[in-house]
Amino acid sequence: MKNSVVIKGNKYGITVILDPEIPFENLKEAVAEKFRESTKFFGNARMAASFEGRKLTKEEEMEILNVISDNSDFRIICVVDADKEKEEIFKKSLDARLNELSTQSGQFYKGTLRSGQVLEAENSIVILGDVNPGAKIISKGNVIVLGTLKGTIFAGASGNESAFVVALEMSPMQIRIGDVVARSNDPKSKKVKKEAKIAFVDEGYIYVEPLNRDAIKYLG
Repeated sequence: MKNSVVIKGNKYGITVILDPEIPFENLKEAVAEKFRESTKFFGNARMAASFEGRKLTKEEEMEILNVISDNSDFRIICVVDADKEKEEIFKKSLDARLNELSTQSGQFYKGTLRSGQVLEAENSIVILGDVNPGAKIISKGNVIVLGTLKGTIFAGASGNESAFVVALEMSPMQIRIGDVVARSNDPKSKKVKKEAKIAFVDEGYIYVEPLNRDAIKYLG
């Protein structure tokens, strides 16, 4: 069943190509195996998805989505019809869903925060862009930066030390989570590896670790 499921991605979503011949129950097992293997790559990303290669009923599509959810941290927030697979369609579908989510339990900000700008949020916030040196984010919840973080971050501003900060490139001037503060070394003193990282509080200290399962376990 190794080739029964193929995942192809673009910057806004994934296309899951399904074997049209194998029994549906076997197909679900193949999907589970593929997403378990890919979970480190996808992490807990939120993306649009489309299914190709096999015509699915609405019930079958929902079963496949449940299998993906049960076997990875990956979140499919909208499904795009297979004949609308162009990247621009993914982008529009994803943007629409993010806007919908932003009116619920969190907030989204699109664009780069520049020096002198301050962004405050009552809930968790996702930044779809960079946070430049001199910019500041204050959130009572978590802060997720889908870009480069070089400014100042204050997560858990209501005193919540279980909050966390995630960035695709983590090089902040200062991070504060609850009442715990950490300042970076001189960014010019060494090159910082470009990888997704998470900052969290453990036993009174802020730790910055690569974003993987070992780090995520501290967030319970």
